[in-house]
Amino acid sequence: MHFPPTDSANSVTNFMGTAFLLALLGGFLSDALFTTYHIYLISAVIEFLGLVLLTVQAHSGSLKPPKCNPATANLPCQQVHGAKAAMLFLGLYLVALGVGGIKGSLAAHGAEQFDENTPQGRKQRSTFFNYFVFCLSFGALFAVTLVVWIEDNKGWEWGFGISTLTILLSIPIFLAGSKFYRNKIPNGSPLTIIFKVRLLQKRNKCLSIVCHVQSSIIYFIEQVLVGAMLNSCMARSPSNAIANMATSPSPTPPSKEVTTENHDKVVETFESPSQSLKFLNRAVIYKPTFDALKCSVQQVEEVKIVIKILPVFVCTVMLNCCLAQLSTFSVEQAATMNTKLGSLKVPPASLPVFPVVFIMILAPVYDHIIVPFARRVTKSETGITHLQRIGIGLVLSILAMAVAAMVEIKRKRVAANSGLLDSTQPLPITFFWIALQYLFLGSADLFTLAGLLEFFFTEAPVSMRSLATSLSWASLAMGYYLSTVIVSIVNSATGDSKHKPWLSDRNLNHHHLERFYWLMCVLSTLNFLHYLFWAKIYKYGSNKRNWAVEMTK
Repeated sequence: MHFPPTDSANSVTNFMGTAFLLALLGGFLSDALFTTYHIYLISAVIEFLGLVLLTVQAHSGSLKPPKCNPATANLPCQQVHGAKAAMLFLGLYLVALGVGGIKGSLAAHGAEQFDENTPQGRKQRSTFFNYFVFCLSFGALFAVTLVVWIEDNKGWEWGFGISTLTILLSIPIFLAGSKFYRNKIPNGSPLTIIFKVRLLQKRNKCLSIVCHVQSSIIYFIEQVLVGAMLNSCMARSPSNAIANMATSPSPTPPSKEVTTENHDKVVETFESPSQSLKFLNRAVIYKPTFDALKCSVQQVEEVKIVIKILPVFVCTVMLNCCLAQLSTFSVEQAATMNTKLGSLKVPPASLPVFPVVFIMILAPVYDHIIVPFARRVTKSETGITHLQRIGIGLVLSILAMAVAAMVEIKRKRVAANSGLLDSTQPLPITFFWIALQYLFLGSADLFTLAGLLEFFFTEAPVSMRSLATSLSWASLAMGYYLSTVIVSIVNSATGDSKHKPWLSDRNLNHHHLERFYWLMCVLSTLNFLHYLFWAKIYKYGSNKRNWAVEMTK
């Protein structure tokens, strides 16, 4: 479409960030208004329509700018504009909306199929998350090898066409299991309770400094996570629904038994609010002005869980910032090195194959060897806890940045010793050195992503599990954005009249990329220490509370 390189890169970053952030919307709608089943189907259709638009535009010459040769100075390339640009971005962002909805619903939908009330069901759910990440990597491997080759050699319309056909085929495959699926009833989201608490605080006119701080915290959560408050407490009871699961911290609370349309017995429990985050207890202590603002103890406890898991989410953003380097500086490093593999020359853009392959190898090894061994050693059901798994991923990201810095030092030393600092010729060093940092970052991605998905799904309130798992994708988007911000800050801080910024020279050999990697290593270490603080004080809820649900057919 003849975009300048900078505009192209920004368009790709905006597209990826938007797609991952829209997972929050898909997760929220799955919890509050629809089911994960319906959100997946709607999102798949939306993505299909976006890919159809891109395929048609890639195939039709009249929908693209005129062909040109960038090397011809007297005939500048005309960037796509007007209705053609509108069609391009409409297709792209329909795909982003569909991808976001799928990411916000599919993982939670799969996890809902397992019985969390039995050890076997919980183990199977853990295996599901591992192989969910495995399948994502398999799809990525297929995309960056076969589909990219077809696009380069046959045309973009063929690449988009394969993607269109793939998402279309996924719809009937997904529908084939409809009569077997277990679908959670959407009963609104605990986020709406946060809004109620804030109104009650205003009504009771908290004048103390403590109360003002509390109001500020709630206002922050509203602005970041909610965006728009909905009263989505709708009653739905499809014949194959899982009954609403309440929680009880005490073993013998007062209870009453109700029955759903499919004759599932459900025990609803009532208890007094816990003493953690006591300011939220105002939602049940004070009498609301309107009946619509009335909150149950269970709803308040669910909001507390939401607040407690947020620090873990924040601590994973830095890791995803490190992952963003895989598609930027690491590719540039490889482009200066010897990329021949025998008689085959590997394009630097195909380097993402390394972390993908590492994940595909490590996922089954982790699930079938590491976890069973850890279970025997620790005598626990999970073997490795969710927070331990996330922590391992954070440590691996620190090692990855340290390895990347040392590899860059070696690469520049080879360039200097060979007299090729100012040359564009490939350096006499194999690009397999770059594979080392891909190994660590790919492993970190597996540990953290699968661990996050399972942690958020397990610990989050039942009524917002889809939204909670979507935080994993939101963390990835924020990591990409943070990477851009850090690079800009580094260049601004290191550049002056006497020195060039670390990362601004056109020749990578004159960059101080190794210093940037060491900086990322230090920031990742500080982030890990921050994570340790929250992980140490976090108390798991899912394994200590008794689920008040008795599913009897």
